[in-house]
Amino acid sequence: MVQKLRVSDNGRRLTQEDGQPFFWLGDTAWELFHKLNREEAEHYLRTRANQRFNVVQAVALAELDGLETANAYGKRPLSKNEAGEYDPSLPLTEEEAYDYWKHVDYIIDFAAELGIYIALLPTWGDKYNLMWGKGPVVFNAENANAFGRWLGARYSSRSNIVWVLGGDRPLTEFEHFAITRALAAGIKEGGADQLMTLHPMGGHSSSYHVHRETWLDFNMIQSGHGEGVQRNYEKVLSDYGLTPVKPTMDAEPCYEDHPVGFRADNGYFDQSDVRKAAYYGVLSGACGHTYGHHSIWCMSRGQYGSLEFDQAGGYVICEWKAALERPGANQMKFVLALLESRGLEELIPDQELLEDNGAGSNYVPAARGNTFALYYSPNGLSIHARLGRLSGQTLSASWYNPRSGEFTNAGILSNEGTRRFMPPSSGRGEDWILVLAE
Repeated sequence: MVQKLRVSDNGRRLTQEDGQPFFWLGDTAWELFHKLNREEAEHYLRTRANQRFNVVQAVALAELDGLETANAYGKRPLSKNEAGEYDPSLPLTEEEAYDYWKHVDYIIDFAAELGIYIALLPTWGDKYNLMWGKGPVVFNAENANAFGRWLGARYSSRSNIVWVLGGDRPLTEFEHFAITRALAAGIKEGGADQLMTLHPMGGHSSSYHVHRETWLDFNMIQSGHGEGVQRNYEKVLSDYGLTPVKPTMDAEPCYEDHPVGFRADNGYFDQSDVRKAAYYGVLSGACGHTYGHHSIWCMSRGQYGSLEFDQAGGYVICEWKAALERPGANQMKFVLALLESRGLEELIPDQELLEDNGAGSNYVPAARGNTFALYYSPNGLSIHARLGRLSGQTLSASWYNPRSGEFTNAGILSNEGTRRFMPPSSGRGEDWILVLAE
């Protein structure tokens, strides 16, 4: 049985209940409960466990017409009220049948067997703010509280749950805040005491709306899919500087094979982009990172021109099973391996480790622990390091390859002055991490 997650004593990281550090290495599978049958869900989760992902983000009331379109077994999540509207206070359960919620239970419990946490969104945001999407809007503060109590009671004993409110929509009206607070309160009233956060709309952090809410244990960022140049380090560093101190992470950066700016004619984010987002976030103070693939979050069955899945085109470029083995996905485990080799719990961002820095696509984030420093060069350009920030008289240097997880020895040097380090190769996709250690 996996342990519940907690916030570390210093407020910067996540830990397991016994105090062991936990690095959130997530995958985005928003339509997991809605689209996949048991066998498919098992295949997905086994694959991700083998790739060392330890968190999967999924939605109960899903985005893609999740109320009206039934799941793989022909089941829907909610009943309708007397007005003929889907009502969150009326979850649709069937004692003698494998209903929608029993399927959710099965997937959550199977994930626990594999050591995977489910970051569970009770609903996608279009069910309370139809800024875009299909909706329909079905939430008010009263039924949100009732739905939260029901969910909290049902899943209070699951140690592999993290609650994620929001769902890619802003809180723009008083009612949106009231619904969110009522849902959070209901989950807790139902007996659930797992960690809780909020998934914001693209280009934002949960800190923008709810950083000081007492129910928010850590912040989530969605740096999103709109910009070709990754700058998620800006949002991570901004959250890192807030008070009260809370952990933060980029839980939805650019997805692999997602059209840049949502336009296929702009090309697609690739393995280089998703690696950059990961190392930018982690070396800027994030407590974890979530990967995503454009065909997997929506569980696409092929290549389509839109999320209607009714015409050929290049918006979604492959079937979800094929996407499981895309290179960016297989390289995320090297983020975890690097941190395990050094010690995540003591890592802090420190740009004073650099004498000077690049800009835009050549920005270099730097971080240090008690006895080591890490620098990420996204395009293999030289790193101008300011030495003396660590205490040893000499340092060993090595290069870490984020494409293979391999270290290359780069010699011993005196820990004083400044020094320019040249990575083994350069160019787009030739990213490297410089490791200096006492």
